[in-house]
This record gives sequence, C-alpha cells and structure tokens, in this order.
Amino acid sequence: MAEAGLSTLGITFGYGTEATAGTKPTSFKQLTRINAIGGINIEPEQIDASALEDAITRYVKGRADTGGSFPITVNLTDATKEEWEALITAYKALSGGKRMWFETIIPGFTDAFFVVAQPPEQIPQPEIGQNELLTVEMNLTIEEYKGMDTAVAFTPGE
Repeated sequence: MAEAGLSTLGITFGYGTEATAGTKPTSFKQLTRINAIGGINIEPEQIDASALEDAITRYVKGRADTGGSFPITVNLTDATKEEWEALITAYKALSGGKRMWFETIIPGFTDAFFVVAQPPEQIPQPEIGQNELLTVEMNLTIEEYKGMDTAVAFTPGE
C-alpha cells in the first residue's frame, strides 16, 4: 500500500558553492529558521503548430520556463540575518564561472531538490504588520533548475 503522504516537518534548506565550475558542490551549509520555500513550476511554452486545415488550434511543447525566481521565507533574527549576509558575501566572492547551488532535503527521500540560483544583493526590508512573526522573503533568481539528485548532508555544525 502506498504511503499516505509526507509531512513538511524536518525539511531543511541550504546552499553550497562550486569548487569546480559546473560541478555540484560536495558540501552544503544549512540555513536556519526557514519558514517557507516557494515552489518551482516547470511550465512548457506552447508553440502554435496549426495549419490551414485545422479547425482547432494545435500545439507542440516548447521551451520550459521556471518562472525565473522563487521565494524563501525566513524568520528574521540577528542570527538569520548573519547567515544570509554570509551567503551573499560567498556569492559575491565567486569567480571563474563558479555558481551557488541550493538544496532542499526532505526527510524520507534519498534524493534532494537542487537549483542553481542567485541570491539578492542585500537583505530586503520585510513586510511588517501588527502582532505577526517578523519574516523576510529572499527571492532567489533561478539560473538552472537541476531537480532531484542524491542528497548531500549539510556540513556538521552549520
């Protein structure tokens, strides 16, 4: 019988930088107090393949689009601010075509989700309301969606 489903409890998120350009990092640092991870929808464009004889439009699948970015909602504290500042600094230090990868580990899966993305240039100002949790959205610009691959455990102590 199929499992009823999985809980989002215990899901972790982090980043790693390429040691060799184009190669998945071998170590990743966990980011803490992640409140939500936006989904990445891969939607193919529709190319009109109709001809004069077609009474109804016909399509073929075109290039897929990830939407360009996805949000990471973070509980904003001094500690999480420091984590994201370190991430942004690490990203700005990349050279030689090296990129930053992000990993989402879901307990119960051998594989994790991977995406190569660019973080914001600085910590954005959060939306603030009364009697609410202070969170900030870090919108990551998608360079390349990698999908599921063998999980890389987060570096101990990170």
